[in-house]
Amino acid sequence: MERKNNRIVEDKDINTDPNQDLSLLDKEVKKVKHDIKDNDYILEVKNLKMYFPINVSLFKTIPLKAVDGVSFKIRRGETLGLVGESGCGKTTLGRTILQLYNPTSGEILFNGKVVKGKKALKEFRSKATIVFQDPYSSLDPRMTVSDIISEPLEIHHIYKTKKEKDARVAELMEIVGLSREHASRYVHSFSGGQRQRIGIARALSSSPEFIMCDEPVSALDVSIQAQILNTFQDLQKQFGLTYLFVAHNLLVVKHISDRIAVMYLGHIVELANSEELYDNPLHPYTISLLSSIPEPDPIKAKANKRQILEGDIPSPLNAPSGCPFRTRCPRATSECANELPELKEIKKEHFVACRLIKE
Repeated sequence: MERKNNRIVEDKDINTDPNQDLSLLDKEVKKVKHDIKDNDYILEVKNLKMYFPINVSLFKTIPLKAVDGVSFKIRRGETLGLVGESGCGKTTLGRTILQLYNPTSGEILFNGKVVKGKKALKEFRSKATIVFQDPYSSLDPRMTVSDIISEPLEIHHIYKTKKEKDARVAELMEIVGLSREHASRYVHSFSGGQRQRIGIARALSSSPEFIMCDEPVSALDVSIQAQILNTFQDLQKQFGLTYLFVAHNLLVVKHISDRIAVMYLGHIVELANSEELYDNPLHPYTISLLSSIPEPDPIKAKANKRQILEGDIPSPLNAPSGCPFRTRCPRATSECANELPELKEIKKEHFVACRLIKE
Protein backbone atom coordinates (compact mmCIF):
# COMPACT_ATOMS: atom_id res chain seq x y z
CA MET A 1 0.00 0.00 0.00
CA GLU A 2 1.13 3.59 -0.56
CA ARG A 3 0.06 7.02 0.70
CA LYS A 4 -1.21 9.72 -1.68
CA ASN A 5 -2.51 13.08 -0.44
CA ASN A 6 -2.86 11.62 3.07
CA ARG A 7 -4.98 8.76 1.73
CA ILE A 8 -4.05 5.10 1.78
CA VAL A 9 -4.24 3.62 -1.72
CA GLU A 10 -4.34 -0.14 -2.16
CA ASP A 11 -2.08 -1.83 -4.69
CA LYS A 12 -4.11 -2.89 -7.71
CA ASP A 13 -2.08 -6.01 -8.46
CA ILE A 14 -2.48 -7.85 -5.18
CA ASN A 15 -4.73 -10.87 -5.35
CA THR A 16 -7.69 -10.27 -3.04
CA ASP A 17 -10.32 -12.03 -5.14
CA PRO A 18 -10.48 -15.82 -4.55
CA ASN A 19 -12.99 -16.21 -7.41
CA GLN A 20 -10.93 -14.53 -10.13
CA ASP A 21 -11.08 -16.01 -13.63
CA LEU A 22 -7.81 -17.92 -14.02
CA SER A 23 -8.62 -18.70 -17.66
CA LEU A 24 -7.19 -15.27 -18.50
CA LEU A 25 -3.78 -16.92 -18.29
CA ASP A 26 -4.63 -18.81 -21.50
CA LYS A 27 -4.86 -15.54 -23.39
CA GLU A 28 -2.11 -13.48 -21.77
CA VAL A 29 0.79 -15.90 -21.19
CA LYS A 30 3.08 -16.36 -24.16
CA LYS A 31 3.85 -19.83 -25.51
CA VAL A 32 7.65 -20.01 -25.61
CA LYS A 33 9.47 -23.03 -27.01
CA HIS A 34 13.19 -23.61 -26.70
CA ASP A 35 15.66 -26.38 -27.47
CA ILE A 36 16.56 -28.69 -24.59
CA LYS A 37 19.17 -31.43 -24.92
CA ASP A 38 18.01 -34.79 -23.58
CA ASN A 39 21.20 -35.78 -21.76
CA ASP A 40 22.43 -32.38 -20.57
CA TYR A 41 21.41 -32.38 -16.89
CA ILE A 42 22.26 -29.33 -14.80
CA LEU A 43 20.78 -30.67 -11.52
CA GLU A 44 20.39 -34.20 -10.21
CA VAL A 45 18.75 -35.11 -6.92
CA LYS A 46 19.35 -38.59 -5.52
CA ASN A 47 17.22 -40.05 -2.71
CA LEU A 48 16.95 -36.70 -0.93
CA LYS A 49 15.47 -36.71 2.57
CA MET A 50 14.66 -33.83 4.90
CA TYR A 51 13.46 -34.80 8.38
CA PHE A 52 12.71 -32.31 11.13
CA PRO A 53 12.91 -33.55 14.75
CA ILE A 54 9.68 -32.79 16.63
CA ASN A 55 9.51 -32.89 20.44
CA VAL A 56 6.62 -35.05 21.63
CA SER A 57 7.71 -35.20 25.26
CA LEU A 58 10.52 -34.00 27.45
CA PHE A 59 12.97 -36.70 26.36
CA LYS A 60 11.48 -37.93 23.10
CA THR A 61 11.50 -36.64 19.52
CA ILE A 62 10.05 -38.13 16.35
CA PRO A 63 10.98 -37.19 12.76
CA LEU A 64 8.65 -35.13 10.60
CA LYS A 65 9.38 -36.51 7.12
CA ALA A 66 8.86 -33.41 4.97
CA VAL A 67 10.85 -34.86 2.04
CA ASP A 68 11.28 -38.61 1.98
CA GLY A 69 13.50 -40.18 -0.66
CA VAL A 70 12.99 -37.87 -3.67
CA SER A 71 14.99 -38.40 -6.87
CA PHE A 72 14.81 -36.55 -10.20
CA LYS A 73 16.89 -34.71 -12.81
CA ILE A 74 16.47 -31.30 -14.44
CA ARG A 75 17.84 -30.61 -17.91
CA ARG A 76 19.74 -27.44 -18.67
CA GLY A 77 17.39 -24.68 -19.87
CA GLU A 78 14.12 -26.40 -18.95
CA THR A 79 11.42 -25.59 -16.41
CA LEU A 80 10.36 -28.38 -14.07
CA GLY A 81 7.04 -27.57 -12.41
CA LEU A 82 6.41 -28.96 -8.92
CA VAL A 83 2.78 -29.18 -7.77
CA GLY A 84 0.78 -30.65 -4.92
CA GLU A 85 -1.48 -29.75 -2.02
CA SER A 86 -0.32 -27.38 0.70
CA GLY A 87 1.90 -29.21 3.16
CA CYS A 88 3.12 -31.86 0.71
CA GLY A 89 6.75 -30.68 0.93
CA LYS A 90 7.17 -28.66 -2.29
CA THR A 91 8.84 -25.62 -0.77
CA THR A 92 10.90 -27.73 1.65
CA LEU A 93 12.21 -29.77 -1.29
CA GLY A 94 13.26 -26.64 -3.17
CA ARG A 95 14.95 -25.07 -0.14
CA THR A 96 16.69 -28.33 0.71
CA ILE A 97 18.09 -28.50 -2.83
CA LEU A 98 19.54 -25.02 -2.31
CA GLN A 99 20.70 -26.25 1.12
CA LEU A 100 18.89 -23.53 3.01
CA TYR A 101 18.09 -26.61 5.09
CA ASN A 102 20.83 -29.14 5.78
CA PRO A 103 19.58 -32.39 4.15
CA THR A 104 19.09 -35.41 6.38
CA SER A 105 20.51 -37.64 3.65
CA GLY A 106 20.84 -37.92 -0.11
CA GLU A 107 22.95 -36.28 -2.79
CA ILE A 108 22.60 -33.09 -4.86
CA LEU A 109 24.68 -32.85 -8.03
CA PHE A 110 25.08 -29.55 -9.87
CA ASN A 111 26.79 -29.61 -13.27
CA GLY A 112 27.90 -33.16 -12.48
CA LYS A 113 29.58 -32.27 -9.16
CA VAL A 114 28.31 -33.26 -5.71
CA VAL A 115 27.42 -30.20 -3.63
CA LYS A 116 29.23 -31.00 -0.41
CA GLY A 117 31.58 -28.93 1.71
CA LYS A 118 31.96 -25.18 2.17
CA LYS A 119 33.85 -24.53 -1.07
CA ALA A 120 31.39 -26.49 -3.24
CA LEU A 121 28.41 -24.91 -1.47
CA LYS A 122 29.74 -21.37 -1.98
CA GLU A 123 30.28 -22.04 -5.69
CA PHE A 124 26.82 -23.63 -5.96
CA ARG A 125 25.09 -20.67 -4.32
CA SER A 126 26.69 -18.26 -6.77
CA LYS A 127 25.03 -20.19 -9.61
CA ALA A 128 21.78 -21.27 -7.92
CA THR A 129 19.35 -18.88 -6.25
CA ILE A 130 15.70 -18.37 -5.30
CA VAL A 131 12.73 -16.10 -5.95
CA PHE A 132 10.49 -16.13 -2.89
CA GLN A 133 6.70 -16.32 -2.75
CA ASP A 134 5.94 -13.17 -0.80
CA PRO A 135 7.31 -9.97 -2.40
CA TYR A 136 6.66 -8.14 0.88
CA SER A 137 8.48 -10.21 3.48
CA SER A 138 11.35 -11.24 1.17
CA LEU A 139 12.62 -7.66 0.73
CA ASP A 140 14.20 -5.62 3.53
CA PRO A 141 12.12 -2.42 3.98
CA ARG A 142 15.17 -0.59 5.40
CA MET A 143 17.23 -1.07 2.22
CA THR A 144 16.95 0.81 -1.06
CA VAL A 145 16.25 -1.11 -4.25
CA SER A 146 19.87 -0.59 -5.31
CA ASP A 147 21.15 -2.11 -2.05
CA ILE A 148 18.78 -5.08 -2.30
CA ILE A 149 19.77 -5.98 -5.85
CA SER A 150 23.50 -5.41 -5.27
CA GLU A 151 23.70 -7.47 -2.06
CA PRO A 152 24.55 -10.78 -3.86
CA LEU A 153 27.23 -8.92 -5.84
CA GLU A 154 28.94 -7.96 -2.59
CA ILE A 155 28.55 -11.39 -1.02
CA HIS A 156 30.15 -13.15 -4.00
CA HIS A 157 32.67 -10.33 -4.66
CA ILE A 158 31.61 -10.02 -8.30
CA TYR A 159 32.19 -6.29 -8.81
CA LYS A 160 35.01 -4.41 -7.11
CA THR A 161 34.08 -0.78 -7.72
CA LYS A 162 30.88 1.09 -6.88
CA LYS A 163 30.62 2.32 -10.48
CA GLU A 164 30.59 -1.24 -11.85
CA LYS A 165 28.07 -2.31 -9.21
CA ASP A 166 25.70 0.59 -9.91
CA ALA A 167 25.89 -0.07 -13.67
CA ARG A 168 24.97 -3.73 -13.08
CA VAL A 169 22.03 -2.75 -10.85
CA ALA A 170 20.71 -0.32 -13.48
CA GLU A 171 21.07 -2.99 -16.17
CA LEU A 172 19.16 -5.57 -14.10
CA MET A 173 16.34 -3.13 -13.34
CA GLU A 174 15.83 -2.47 -17.04
CA ILE A 175 15.93 -6.20 -17.81
CA VAL A 176 13.04 -6.94 -15.41
CA GLY A 177 10.99 -3.93 -16.51
CA LEU A 178 11.81 -1.33 -13.85
CA SER A 179 13.13 2.21 -14.32
CA ARG A 180 16.66 3.17 -13.29
CA GLU A 181 15.13 6.08 -11.38
CA HIS A 182 13.64 3.59 -8.90
CA ALA A 183 17.07 2.50 -7.61
CA SER A 184 17.15 4.98 -4.71
CA ARG A 185 13.61 4.24 -3.52
CA TYR A 186 12.48 1.92 -0.73
CA VAL A 187 10.24 -1.09 -1.35
CA HIS A 188 7.18 0.37 0.42
CA SER A 189 6.67 2.73 -2.55
CA PHE A 190 6.19 -0.13 -5.03
CA SER A 191 3.23 -2.30 -5.91
CA GLY A 192 3.24 -6.08 -5.42
CA GLY A 193 4.16 -6.84 -9.01
CA GLN A 194 7.01 -4.32 -8.96
CA ARG A 195 8.33 -5.79 -5.71
CA GLN A 196 8.39 -9.23 -7.27
CA ARG A 197 10.38 -7.79 -10.19
CA ILE A 198 12.87 -6.44 -7.65
CA GLY A 199 13.14 -9.96 -6.20
CA ILE A 200 13.76 -11.36 -9.68
CA ALA A 201 16.45 -8.73 -10.35
CA ARG A 202 18.14 -9.68 -7.07
CA ALA A 203 18.07 -13.35 -8.08
CA LEU A 204 19.66 -12.50 -11.45
CA SER A 205 22.41 -10.29 -10.05
CA SER A 206 25.00 -13.07 -9.59
CA SER A 207 24.35 -14.43 -13.13
CA PRO A 208 22.85 -17.75 -11.95
CA GLU A 209 22.24 -20.84 -14.04
CA PHE A 210 19.46 -22.30 -11.85
CA ILE A 211 16.59 -20.51 -10.06
CA MET A 212 14.15 -22.08 -7.62
CA CYS A 213 10.85 -20.17 -7.99
CA ASP A 214 8.83 -20.63 -4.81
CA GLU A 215 5.25 -19.80 -5.87
CA PRO A 216 6.39 -16.40 -7.19
CA VAL A 217 3.00 -15.34 -8.60
CA SER A 218 0.54 -16.74 -6.06
CA ALA A 219 0.15 -13.39 -4.23
CA LEU A 220 -0.58 -11.44 -7.42
CA ASP A 221 -3.68 -10.73 -9.48
CA VAL A 222 -4.17 -12.76 -12.68
CA SER A 223 -3.16 -10.04 -15.15
CA ILE A 224 0.01 -9.37 -13.15
CA GLN A 225 0.65 -13.12 -12.88
CA ALA A 226 0.68 -13.28 -16.68
CA GLN A 227 3.18 -10.41 -16.88
CA ILE A 228 5.52 -12.02 -14.36
CA LEU A 229 5.27 -15.43 -16.07
CA ASN A 230 6.13 -13.78 -19.39
CA THR A 231 9.09 -12.11 -17.71
CA PHE A 232 10.33 -15.48 -16.41
CA GLN A 233 10.06 -16.99 -19.90
CA ASP A 234 11.83 -14.04 -21.56
CA LEU A 235 14.67 -14.25 -19.04
CA GLN A 236 14.98 -17.99 -19.55
CA LYS A 237 15.31 -17.53 -23.29
CA GLN A 238 17.72 -14.61 -22.92
CA PHE A 239 20.08 -16.12 -20.33
CA GLY A 240 19.51 -19.88 -20.74
CA LEU A 241 18.15 -20.23 -17.20
CA THR A 242 16.85 -23.41 -15.62
CA TYR A 243 13.84 -23.23 -13.27
CA LEU A 244 12.34 -25.41 -10.57
CA PHE A 245 8.92 -23.76 -10.48
CA VAL A 246 6.93 -24.53 -7.32
CA ALA A 247 3.22 -23.72 -7.43
CA HIS A 248 -0.20 -24.94 -6.38
CA ASN A 249 -2.00 -23.25 -9.29
CA LEU A 250 -2.18 -25.96 -11.95
CA LEU A 251 -2.90 -23.48 -14.76
CA VAL A 252 0.22 -21.48 -13.94
CA VAL A 253 2.36 -24.62 -13.97
CA LYS A 254 0.83 -25.79 -17.24
CA HIS A 255 1.81 -22.60 -19.04
CA ILE A 256 5.40 -22.28 -17.89
CA SER A 257 6.62 -25.87 -17.40
CA ASP A 258 8.31 -28.26 -19.81
CA ARG A 259 7.84 -31.14 -17.38
CA ILE A 260 5.75 -31.44 -14.23
CA ALA A 261 6.34 -33.41 -11.03
CA VAL A 262 3.38 -34.12 -8.74
CA MET A 263 4.23 -34.37 -5.04
CA TYR A 264 2.27 -35.96 -2.22
CA LEU A 265 3.32 -36.27 1.43
CA GLY A 266 7.04 -35.92 0.75
CA HIS A 267 7.11 -38.20 -2.31
CA ILE A 268 6.95 -37.60 -6.06
CA VAL A 269 4.06 -39.72 -7.34
CA GLU A 270 4.10 -38.75 -11.03
CA LEU A 271 6.52 -37.04 -13.40
CA ALA A 272 5.89 -36.36 -17.09
CA ASN A 273 6.01 -33.79 -19.89
CA SER A 274 3.52 -30.98 -19.35
CA GLU A 275 1.18 -31.85 -22.24
CA GLU A 276 1.39 -35.58 -21.50
CA LEU A 277 0.49 -35.08 -17.84
CA TYR A 278 -2.56 -32.96 -18.62
CA ASP A 279 -3.76 -35.15 -21.50
CA ASN A 280 -3.04 -38.52 -19.90
CA PRO A 281 -2.73 -38.40 -16.08
CA LEU A 282 -2.20 -41.89 -14.62
CA HIS A 283 -1.83 -41.60 -10.84
CA PRO A 284 -5.18 -41.32 -8.99
CA TYR A 285 -3.91 -38.25 -7.10
CA THR A 286 -2.92 -36.46 -10.32
CA ILE A 287 -6.29 -37.27 -11.88
CA SER A 288 -8.06 -35.75 -8.88
CA LEU A 289 -5.88 -32.62 -8.93
CA LEU A 290 -6.50 -31.98 -12.62
CA SER A 291 -10.25 -32.51 -12.24
CA SER A 292 -10.31 -29.62 -9.74
CA ILE A 293 -9.14 -27.00 -12.29
CA PRO A 294 -11.93 -24.40 -12.66
CA GLU A 295 -13.67 -24.41 -16.05
CA PRO A 296 -15.09 -20.99 -17.08
CA ASP A 297 -17.43 -22.48 -19.68
CA PRO A 298 -20.59 -23.59 -17.77
CA ILE A 299 -21.39 -26.33 -20.30
CA LYS A 300 -17.91 -27.85 -20.05
CA ALA A 301 -17.92 -27.37 -16.29
CA LYS A 302 -21.15 -29.36 -15.99
CA ALA A 303 -19.74 -32.16 -18.13
CA ASN A 304 -16.51 -32.27 -16.12
CA LYS A 305 -16.63 -35.10 -13.60
CA ARG A 306 -14.72 -33.82 -10.63
CA GLN A 307 -13.08 -36.49 -8.50
CA ILE A 308 -13.22 -35.33 -4.90
CA LEU A 309 -10.80 -36.99 -2.50
CA GLU A 310 -12.15 -38.06 0.84
CA GLY A 311 -10.33 -37.30 4.06
CA ASP A 312 -7.36 -35.05 4.80
CA ILE A 313 -3.67 -35.45 4.03
CA PRO A 314 -2.14 -37.72 6.70
CA SER A 315 0.36 -36.14 9.05
CA PRO A 316 4.00 -36.57 7.98
CA LEU A 317 4.63 -37.36 11.65
CA ASN A 318 2.58 -40.53 11.23
CA ALA A 319 2.56 -41.35 7.52
CA PRO A 320 0.72 -44.48 6.31
CA SER A 321 2.72 -47.60 5.60
CA GLY A 322 3.30 -48.54 1.98
CA CYS A 323 1.85 -46.09 -0.53
CA PRO A 324 1.42 -42.67 1.13
CA PHE A 325 -1.75 -42.01 -0.91
CA ARG A 326 -3.55 -45.27 -0.10
CA THR A 327 -5.70 -43.82 2.73
CA ARG A 328 -7.42 -41.48 0.21
CA CYS A 329 -7.12 -43.51 -2.97
CA PRO A 330 -10.42 -44.87 -4.41
CA ARG A 331 -8.53 -47.77 -6.04
CA ALA A 332 -6.42 -48.85 -3.06
CA THR A 333 -6.19 -52.51 -2.04
CA SER A 334 -4.77 -54.19 1.06
CA GLU A 335 -1.53 -54.85 -0.82
CA CYS A 336 -0.89 -51.10 -1.17
CA ALA A 337 -0.03 -51.01 2.56
CA ASN A 338 2.83 -53.50 2.22
CA GLU A 339 5.46 -51.62 0.20
CA LEU A 340 6.29 -48.09 -0.95
CA PRO A 341 5.84 -48.04 -4.75
CA GLU A 342 8.85 -47.01 -6.84
CA LEU A 343 8.73 -44.18 -9.35
CA LYS A 344 8.82 -46.25 -12.55
CA GLU A 345 8.85 -45.23 -16.21
CA ILE A 346 5.49 -46.48 -17.52
CA LYS A 347 6.18 -45.07 -20.98
CA LYS A 348 8.79 -42.73 -22.43
CA GLU A 349 9.35 -39.75 -20.10
CA HIS A 350 6.28 -40.65 -18.02
CA PHE A 351 7.03 -41.89 -14.49
CA VAL A 352 4.41 -43.04 -11.98
CA ALA A 353 4.66 -44.40 -8.42
CA CYS A 354 1.66 -46.75 -8.24
CA ARG A 355 1.65 -50.53 -8.11
CA LEU A 356 -1.77 -50.68 -9.83
CA ILE A 357 -0.48 -49.05 -13.02
CA LYS A 358 1.41 -51.33 -15.40
CA GLU A 359 3.53 -50.54 -18.44
